[in-house]
Amino acid sequence: MRGIANKGLLPEDALRLGLAASRAFGGTILIGRDTRLSGDMLACALCAGAASGGAEVVDLGVLPTPGVAALAPRLEATAAGVVSASHNPYPDNGIKFFSGEGRKLSPGKEREIEDLIADDITRPTGNGIGRVEVLDDAAQMYAEWVLGRLRPSAEGVKVLLDCANGAAYEAAPLVFGEVGADLTLTGTWPTGTNINDGCGSTHVEELDASGQDVAFAFDGDADRVLAVDERGNVVDGDRIIAILARDKKERGALSGEVVVTVMSNLGFFKAMEAMEIPYEVTNVGDRHVAEAMDRLGASLGGEQSGHVILSEHVTTGDGIVTALALLDVMVRSGRPLSELAGAMEVYPQTLINVRVEEPGAAKAVAASEAVGLAVSEAEKRLGDDGRVLLRPSGTEPVVRVMVEHSDETVCREVCEEVSRAVADAGKEGT
Repeated sequence: MRGIANKGLLPEDALRLGLAASRAFGGTILIGRDTRLSGDMLACALCAGAASGGAEVVDLGVLPTPGVAALAPRLEATAAGVVSASHNPYPDNGIKFFSGEGRKLSPGKEREIEDLIADDITRPTGNGIGRVEVLDDAAQMYAEWVLGRLRPSAEGVKVLLDCANGAAYEAAPLVFGEVGADLTLTGTWPTGTNINDGCGSTHVEELDASGQDVAFAFDGDADRVLAVDERGNVVDGDRIIAILARDKKERGALSGEVVVTVMSNLGFFKAMEAMEIPYEVTNVGDRHVAEAMDRLGASLGGEQSGHVILSEHVTTGDGIVTALALLDVMVRSGRPLSELAGAMEVYPQTLINVRVEEPGAAKAVAASEAVGLAVSEAEKRLGDDGRVLLRPSGTEPVVRVMVEHSDETVCREVCEEVSRAVADAGKEGT
């Protein structure tokens, strides 16, 4: 569930979802949230709904999304819910659930919960009603859990943390303080209305990392992280994954293919081929990455956005764990991040969103014969040094045209040519 709080997402919706979750899971359900103003309202409603259905509820308070997932098996929960809209602005909010193992739910389980929301569920009375327990030290428990998996010795390393005024504001400083880093903090004063506001991974270009060895910028619920090197250059998810993949291969710790999405930069794929590291490409979305990693037994995967999964440590994307893993490579190698980021070359990329006139026609336009011919011609011109990617939107009358090439001018020209073909096909309704 996601929407504008108190408009598209009501406390009544959260209560019904909590009630449905109590029927779908039973037992103990954890509930965590980020720092946005509506989080208290929706989390209270979600807790009330689950308790109304007879579940025992543990209110974790403000905690990163991956922290809620991590504590689920530790606290022997049957499920864990998170109230967060991640990197979205503060008026938005959302609710999602993890299994008791801290993994994303299967589509079948999600459909079961959706069906239960619509049902008239009989509620227990008397001692059948569940309790709501508040866990005051959830952030400390999560920090200890993280440090039990990764604990680089970072004495004297100058680290800037941008916690986006979000869910990482307490846990991230706890973790990095324990590894000895010389910490500077920003985005650690949440007001309820300043989450992701000019800070965090969605505004990483504005982060001043002067005088730092590395800066880490989390998103609102801290399942993503981007880095800034000592020269002020942004290191995105593709480069983070490339650095970690190379390090794992050198240590013999890389299992399965590295899993990324179609939106990863062409330079990433070229780097993997040069290093003879196999990779798997999925559709956009961390769910697809996680499913492919499970299927392949992969130890590393993620997205350009900084949502990275290190399966030896976590079951879902975890910005704090990813940042620690990157810091660990820096410390062990003795190399600055700017040098490590040379693991891959970032190819110039041009993205144009082309609107089509007929709602719901984006997929048909992208698959049309005229567009297919335009793409074929474009691919001939790009050769082995570029690629074309068409992504029809499932929610908007838009076809996204992305072109990458080693030459920025060629990249832009080809993207414009293919975009014109898409626009013409959209006007014709083909």
